[in-house]
Amino acid sequence: MSTISKKIAIIGGGNMGVLLAKGLAASGNYQPENITITRRNVRLLDGLASEGFIITDNNKAAVAQADVVVITVLPQQLDKALDNIKEEVDADKHLLISIVSGVSGKDITDRLGKEVQVVRAMPNTAIAVRESMTCIASSNATLETMALVKEMFDTVGETLEIHEELITSATALCACGIAFFLRSIRAASQGGTEIGFHAAEALHMAAQTAKGAASLLLKQKTHPENEIDKVTSPKGCTIAGLNEMEHFGFSSAFIKGIKMSAVRAGGLYTDEK
Repeated sequence: MSTISKKIAIIGGGNMGVLLAKGLAASGNYQPENITITRRNVRLLDGLASEGFIITDNNKAAVAQADVVVITVLPQQLDKALDNIKEEVDADKHLLISIVSGVSGKDITDRLGKEVQVVRAMPNTAIAVRESMTCIASSNATLETMALVKEMFDTVGETLEIHEELITSATALCACGIAFFLRSIRAASQGGTEIGFHAAEALHMAAQTAKGAASLLLKQKTHPENEIDKVTSPKGCTIAGLNEMEHFGFSSAFIKGIKMSAVRAGGLYTDEK
């Protein structure tokens, strides 16, 4: 059965949980009334209730009525959340999707004491505009289940199935990575203001230029250096700017930032124990 016809419970209505719900509904393939979002302070979700989503502070009830359970709580909140819903989880009925950094599928099944299928997913906040890069992985899900989860996340962007041991790396590159690219756009816009543009103009120009650069790679399947070569002429202004950035460690800093995020993501759950 397609996930489109299933009832979804999102446990943890924080930023990612809300963005996921909105993205699924915006795709047109999921109806808000089939999506339940939980949060302790439900008043923070009043706006979603008016859009037709089911809002509750009762995790147990949400799981009992769902087919697909998406867990989007913080790593340090996971054990308490799993203990709360343990009795309601049915290994024959439920599919669990975990968007919790640093937590393996086995960690979840061991805590629940049930061999429920668990798929780890790592989207990013562009899920709100259906442009997420989502990586999915599992150590115990069937091929059919993986296809269903891919179908679900394909409605809110692009989805790539990877080995579970790479999910932490995907967290750094894709989930944290969106912040890195946003910071680079912010820096470009500040540079634009320095050379004479109004702040709003500079930000729009920088964002559209970044969008164009990404589109070149995605649509033409080329390598960044091939595209860079097309705009760098001998003694030109582009190569002068690139070299100035590299002298100050632009690429090195970016790489180190991704590596540091991967290290931190891998310890978010175990460091709390």
